[in-house]
Amino acid sequence: MVTPSLPHQNNIQQIGYKLLSMLNFQGEKVDEVAKTLISACLWNDSVENKSRAYDVSPQTVRNYVEKQGMGVIEKLLERARKISLEVLKGVKEIDLSIDWTTKTWYGKPVKGLGSSEKGNSWNYATATTKYKGKVLLLAFIPQVNGMTKEEIVKVLVEQVMAMGFKIRLITLDAGFYTVDVLNFISQFKYIIAVPVGDVKVFEEFDGDYTTNSKRHRRDEQVKFRLLVYSKEKVRRKKSLVYFARATNLDLPKREVLDLYNKVRGPIETSYRNIKAFLPFTSSTKFVFRTLIFVLAIVLYSLYTIFKGEVGREEFRLLLILLFPDLFNPENFTFNVIETLIYTIDLFLRR
Repeated sequence: MVTPSLPHQNNIQQIGYKLLSMLNFQGEKVDEVAKTLISACLWNDSVENKSRAYDVSPQTVRNYVEKQGMGVIEKLLERARKISLEVLKGVKEIDLSIDWTTKTWYGKPVKGLGSSEKGNSWNYATATTKYKGKVLLLAFIPQVNGMTKEEIVKVLVEQVMAMGFKIRLITLDAGFYTVDVLNFISQFKYIIAVPVGDVKVFEEFDGDYTTNSKRHRRDEQVKFRLLVYSKEKVRRKKSLVYFARATNLDLPKREVLDLYNKVRGPIETSYRNIKAFLPFTSSTKFVFRTLIFVLAIVLYSLYTIFKGEVGREEFRLLLILLFPDLFNPENFTFNVIETLIYTIDLFLRR
């Protein structure tokens, strides 16, 4: 049996202490609140459930976050950006992928959301790049009521450029396909997915196309190279399904399509990994839900440092094992044995 290489214990322990220090709330219950939030992330549990293990009420945790959360969120995002900058040290030019993810809850709708799901969800947009097998988060913004798609893209791009990077290529999902977004990203090399129903081209195609938006003047329309391709979809009957891409790249059609998948695909993986660290909560407050999402981003960013040495679940379990006094004060004996068995099983399956 080959023994897997693991991160040094001191490195993992430093991560735990940094996490606690980043949740720099002020007050008598700061330690309990910080441990509750981190523990909920690591155990993939609810904040309300974990609060009981630290002898603090769920309402106390909510009060700390709702009153002081915005400042803590900025500290967490600063740390996530710093991690990415350390990995990208010396890199000047990057390929950028922008997308958003939706987090929905079931319960009473909340007003003022920038979402199409009847007030039961928030959208969070990020910009990422892939470097040496690591998907690195560079920019983040929650979508609030009234924010346009163009504004989301502009804010994320401005954050990335403020970090000193030159954008070599930018890719976006079809959800961002608007004339305003196209006008903005035309200053870069870009590939953006296009809803086929919007362009109404249902055949293999590679040629010029100009938008025809009724909301914009003729001089505001955008001309681009449109690529349409098909895939066979098998259900009861075989049928062709068409997909489209807009670009200003002068490359063979197949290369453009492959490049889009290569650059954009990893951002979907990053969202799956972020949500794996995202705790549950009954709170529908904007600041509370944004803070736990950003905390999950930081845990994901820390995990990327060790990617290649351990998997995501191994990283999570190592943190739990090395911090039983901080993250698991209740039922420690049972939980640590269960965790250890699971960790050993993960290694043996390699």
